[in-house]
This record gives sequence, C-alpha cells and structure tokens, in this order.
Amino acid sequence: MWITSVVFGVVGLMVIWLGYWIRQWRNPKCNGILPPGSMGFPLIGETLPLIIPSYSLDIHPFIKTRIQRYGTIFRTSIAGRPVIISADPEFNNFLFQQEGRLVEIWYLDTFSKIFAQEGESRTSAVGAVHKYVRSLFLNHFGVHSLKEKLIPQLEQVVNKSLTSWSTQHSVDIKRVASAMFLDFSAKQILSYDAETSPLRLSEAYSRILNGFMSFPVNIPGTAYHQCLKDQKKVVSMLRDMLKERQNSPELDRGDLLDQIYKDMEKEKFLSEDFIVLLIFGGLFATFESVTAVMTLALSILSEHSSVLEEMITEQEAILKNRENPNSSLTWDEYKSMPFTLHVINESLRLGNVAPGLLRRAIKDIPVKGFTIPAGWTIMLVTSAQQLSPNTFQNPLEFNPWRWKELDSEIISKNFMPFGGGTRQCAGAEYSRVFMATFFHVLLTKFRWTKIKGGSIYRNPILGFGKGVHIKFSKK
Repeated sequence: MWITSVVFGVVGLMVIWLGYWIRQWRNPKCNGILPPGSMGFPLIGETLPLIIPSYSLDIHPFIKTRIQRYGTIFRTSIAGRPVIISADPEFNNFLFQQEGRLVEIWYLDTFSKIFAQEGESRTSAVGAVHKYVRSLFLNHFGVHSLKEKLIPQLEQVVNKSLTSWSTQHSVDIKRVASAMFLDFSAKQILSYDAETSPLRLSEAYSRILNGFMSFPVNIPGTAYHQCLKDQKKVVSMLRDMLKERQNSPELDRGDLLDQIYKDMEKEKFLSEDFIVLLIFGGLFATFESVTAVMTLALSILSEHSSVLEEMITEQEAILKNRENPNSSLTWDEYKSMPFTLHVINESLRLGNVAPGLLRRAIKDIPVKGFTIPAGWTIMLVTSAQQLSPNTFQNPLEFNPWRWKELDSEIISKNFMPFGGGTRQCAGAEYSRVFMATFFHVLLTKFRWTKIKGGSIYRNPILGFGKGVHIKFSKK
C-alpha cells in the first residue's frame, strides 16, 4: 500500500511541476506588458505552422493570420526561442537605426549552428569587424568594381550559360541559374573553378539551404544532418584554400581571399576560423535570393506579354544606340534601362525572399505600450511592408509601371529587399546588375518559352514546386 502511495505522490508532484512549467512557458517574465500572442507548444513553440508551405505570393499565413488577430507586433516562439514579430513599418525603421544600441544582428539556432565552428558563432560581427567586412565586399562587388570589370565578365558568363542551356530540351532555371551565379561569385571571392574543383559548390549549398529550413534534428537521413555534412565539406575546402595562400604568398590572384590574407597582419580578428566562416557566409549570401527572384520574374513574364514587349524594346534600343553593336554592356547602359529595373524591383517586392530580418534585443525595448524583454529575438517582417495595400495598390498584382509613380521616401521606408540601416546587404547593386545583365543578354540574343512547373510556395522562403522548366533558343 505504501508503495502505491509513493507512486501516486511522485506522479502528483510531476503533474504539478509540469503544469507550473507550462504556465511559465506560456507567460514569460517581462518588466512590463508583453505584446499579445501565443508561445505555442513547449519547446517547439509555433515552429511547425511557420514551416508549412504556403502556395501564394501573399504573406505567409502564419504571419498574416497573427497580424489580423494580434496587430502588427506580436509574440511567438520559434524552435524553442521566444520571438517578437514586427510588421510595423515605423518600428522596423526605428530598429534599423538602433544597431549596437538597442539591438544586434541575430540568427536562430539552426542558422548559427551551420555558421559556427568549434562552438563559436561569428555571424553577429559588430563595430570595426562589421565595418571591415562590409568594406571588403563593397571593394570587390560594389559600384566601382561593377563599372570597371564585373559587368563585362557577367555578360560573358550569362551569354555562355544561355548558349549551353539552348542546346538542351529545357532546364530547371532556378537550379542552373543558382549554379551560374554562385560559380561566378566564388570565382571573384576565391578564384573557384567549377570545372576543375572536386566539390560542386552549387550542389553542396543547395543541400545546406534545405537543411537550414528544416527542423534541427541531427539524425542520419534528415535534411539537417546532410546539411551539416555538406557544411563541413565546404569549410574543409575553404580551409585548404586558405592554407594554400599561406604557403604561396607570392602568388597574386587578385580575388577577395587574397585581400583578406594580406590584411591578416593588421586586422587581429582575422583568424583562420573567422576567415573560413566569412567566406562560407559570403558564398551562402550569393546563392539563393537573387536567382529565386529571377526565376519568379521569368515565370510571371511568361504570362505578361505587354511587360515583356516593353522590356525587349528597351533592351534593343541599347544595341541601336551603340557605336559598336558588338561591344559589352556598360554601367551607363545599365542605368539607362529604367523599365527593366522597374521589373526587377517589382519581382523583388513580390518575391520577398527573406521572410524576416532578425535582431536580438540588447535591453528592454518599449513599443506602443508593450515591452520587448532583453535577450528576445525580434523578427522584422519587411515582406509585410512590401505587400501592404496602404503603400502598394493591389499589392499581389505584378505591375512594374507602379514604380514610375512611387515617391522615393515611401520606397526607402517600405521597400527593403536587401535589408536596411547599416546592415543593408553590400551586394545589393551587384544583385540588381546581375539580373539586369541576364535580361539584357536573354532578350537581345535568345528566345525562351516556359515549358512546365512553376507552382510557387513559401516555407517561408520562396520556392518552386518541381521547378520552373524553360526552353531557350538562339535568335
């Protein structure tokens, strides 16, 4: 009898403890009033509803339904971490200006694990380190490099790729364009040669991305497990390349890795681990977003002949205005294609490739009568601003002409495909130039037809069910 009493007593204590723990989970401590919302289930939070695919260009239902229920600022929990989600334009723009004071850049555990080495994450570089990294990438991918050398090189790569694709029955445009863009960027960063390298970076990064958006369970057979294996392979390759530079300092390849190696003596934070992860992250940044938007644009353009005709007219006019019709595309010509740039902006607006930009509260932050506790993650949902009917009439409609009328101040506050504030992507202009160059070559030298595929989904990153298959042919 006494054994039964003990068992019931232990079970009772466990039930009481579990109930207390669940109440604590659902009602986190706060020096004020938390924004409304739900913390979801213990440990997993509301992760599952967030990663369920949505087959629409609209804001992901996870975010849209909660905005309707709680307002533009609400709380939740993702992958076990408390998160404040903000789709409030005024507050988001305010936080962009508070880098290093109220907030710092932050990544969820899945991302940090992928980008960490030996237990240390370097993804939130601040101050002098961030200034150096931004300057480094602007030196190699900014306006000066684009004007002086990158645009002609990009045009050659695009022309070579389209010529190769035109010999095939059709290609999965997202897959081949991602490989083209990553290989080109990797060549500028570390003199990577896709034809001779034993590791296909585009395939490795594709699996890494799949794992990034999966639940972080490191068990053989899972996407996350494969992601970590590929991450180790890429990191190992980068480490070997850095050691090669150290063993042959007399060779000057003129790439970004050369510059980093030369800076190691004067910049003490440039350890071997930091350099490897910096390059790894730089390559990751060039892989997904641009080609996803380009794929979306091609898929939509196949259904908007009037837009396509105006783009073709604009691009052919560039050729007619040249003294030498066979000369390479120039920076001035890139700036003289306003309608093509409107199409790119409209595709970036609808694409919303980044579901949100993450920050971590350094201290308690008051906002609209609520308090965001220090240590909490904040997701700035700029995609909600880009699809707001208050700013963009009929926001789900593909309408490049709208950009002729939009006020520049409204654009700066509500259109942030490359982030905002001091953390705006250093490759923003590079990405636009790549897309513009691709369209220039495509529309002046090739014909194309969408064959199949193209069902759009978000999980919450933009994806394409079964791929968008396109048939290319020379004019």
